[in-house]
Amino acid sequence: MLLNILLIIVGFVLLVVGANFLIKGASNIALKFHIPEILIGLTIVAIGTSAPELIITITSSISGNSNLIIGNAIGSNFCNLLLILGLMALIRPVKIDDDVKKFHLPVAIICVIVVFISCLNLFNQTPLTINRIEGLIIFILFMIYLIYPIYLEINDIIQSYRESKQNAKNSGEKNKTPSIFLSLLSLVFGIVLLKYGSDFVVDYSVKIAEIFSLSEGVIGSTIVAIGTASPELVTSIISIIKKDTDLATGNLVGSCVLNLFLILGIATMISPLSFSLDFLNDLVLLMFSTALVWLFNYIGKKNTITRFKGVILLAVFAFYMYTLFV
Repeated sequence: MLLNILLIIVGFVLLVVGANFLIKGASNIALKFHIPEILIGLTIVAIGTSAPELIITITSSISGNSNLIIGNAIGSNFCNLLLILGLMALIRPVKIDDDVKKFHLPVAIICVIVVFISCLNLFNQTPLTINRIEGLIIFILFMIYLIYPIYLEINDIIQSYRESKQNAKNSGEKNKTPSIFLSLLSLVFGIVLLKYGSDFVVDYSVKIAEIFSLSEGVIGSTIVAIGTASPELVTSIISIIKKDTDLATGNLVGSCVLNLFLILGIATMISPLSFSLDFLNDLVLLMFSTALVWLFNYIGKKNTITRFKGVILLAVFAFYMYTLFV
């Protein structure tokens, strides 16, 4: 039992370290070829920070652990929106960027609705199942979400690209960036760590579930979800202490879209997901929680998650954890 817990912790450490190596290697390659910063942020960093969830999803999907996948996706969103954002607000009131309020949060709400509808016999299938067609649709919606902000700022991207090339010539940037070999080595090393870390987390989480007669969904919604959200937790706490919350809040909300659209989309394209009725209740609560964070921008102090609002978010998270075990 204790050994299983220790190996899960080792798995989480490998996931966090692997994600860092992956981001570092990919970012260095992007900088080497003067890829604009916005593209790095929207693709490499966004997907890299969610690499633990993504790798665990692929591993679980191949193994047929559907409830672990759904639990991880939904539980990670509860961690991002309620636990992490609530803790940030307790430390210092959190300012919400206009783009997050007007675009990303509404999209996050739509994500939950789309996944909920997908579970309810959308293509005359068995209820509580997301098939490959729906998974493909969900994945396409994620790609639209990813590309749309780039499309809106295409002129800035082109200008940024030209300026980065000019600055590189003037400052001799080529000598400062790591070699392609080292960047590729970091990339591969990160992928290897993510692979073995995900194996540890999935395999030994299932064993703990069997020991305590807990469902894979509960394990995925608690141990796995909180563990894979730890990079966002650490990053967000540091950012709020440094009074730099724009990136943190954007990443938290963006991760919610990624968890539902990218992760569930890829998982269902590998293998259709069937899950229990309890997850529909969790989706309803997640819909309410996401809408609550969005409404908080219009209630009381505008565009701000105050300490009082943070307490409410933590209370909703506590209620969610209570429902998992009762």
